Amino acid sequence: MTVATDSDRSLRRLAAADRRRSTRHKALPYLLLLPAICFELLVHVIPMLVGVWISFKQLTIYFIRNWTGAPSAGLNNYRFALNFNNAVGKALLHSFFVTLGFTVLVVAISWLIGTGAAVLMQNPFRGRGLLRTYFLVPYALPAFSATITWEFMFQRDHGLVNQVIVHDLHLTSHAPFWLIGNNAFVSLVITAVWRTWPFAFLVVTAGMQSIPTDLYEAAVVDGAGVWQRLRKITLPSLRPVNLVLVLVLFLWNFNDFNTPFVLFGNVAAPQANLLSLQIYDTSFQNWNFGSGSAMSVLLLLFLLVVTVAYLAATSRGRKAADV
Repeated sequence: MTVATDSDRSLRRLAAADRRRSTRHKALPYLLLLPAICFELLVHVIPMLVGVWISFKQLTIYFIRNWTGAPSAGLNNYRFALNFNNAVGKALLHSFFVTLGFTVLVVAISWLIGTGAAVLMQNPFRGRGLLRTYFLVPYALPAFSATITWEFMFQRDHGLVNQVIVHDLHLTSHAPFWLIGNNAFVSLVITAVWRTWPFAFLVVTAGMQSIPTDLYEAAVVDGAGVWQRLRKITLPSLRPVNLVLVLVLFLWNFNDFNTPFVLFGNVAAPQANLLSLQIYDTSFQNWNFGSGSAMSVLLLLFLLVVTVAYLAATSRGRKAADV
């Protein structure tokens, strides 16, 4: 009887130890994720919620010292931002179209250059590794350093761009302004493309590694040319990669603040006044944090709608292709 009792106790102790080990093993992934979750809350979630809360407040320069006690504005900040009959609403709408055009151009050009470079680097040749590394330099450089370099290059009197097109190539008789006027948009697009296309090149190159070489060999045997292989094999195989790449590039560039701010400073030319600069001007130049937060929330909602619509459209396209 005693032996049976001791055996039962041992079995219960073993079962309890197994349960504790199982509980620890199940809890370990969540404990490892806990620091990242805490930092995510502190860096992104809590500031975002505070920004949404501020968008419903009349937080101006008069309430900075007691910002938590700013009076409620309800939806007035949103009505003010979306009233396209006043100066602020017109400026916001203008910035939206400028940002949309800027984003579409940068994404399209960056994807074309990145894809073309990835296709050229597909076949091995001497010096390919060095050339790939050279292509990634603009992406590896800090954003501020790269943009400041372009700012110096776009200077009217001593910039490298005017030195080349005026004195070396003799394309124009006078040195144009690149950071003001109509050329400001061109300089902004050039700088953003130079910083963005290496990322597209990197992603497309990684995607091309999963394409079986047997497909290309069979296509060559069948007499397919370079363009036919690109159109029939490479691009269809890269479709899942490109769907994600285009979305990421769109979100990055539509939100871009560093490039225009470093390139132009606090005030950009109207032709290059992106939404990020318009929100900055409303918040930190005019000290109207309530309206600036409302504009930020509207930008967030727009990007959420675009993302959901894009994912839904691409999902339907994949299902139709599978059928």
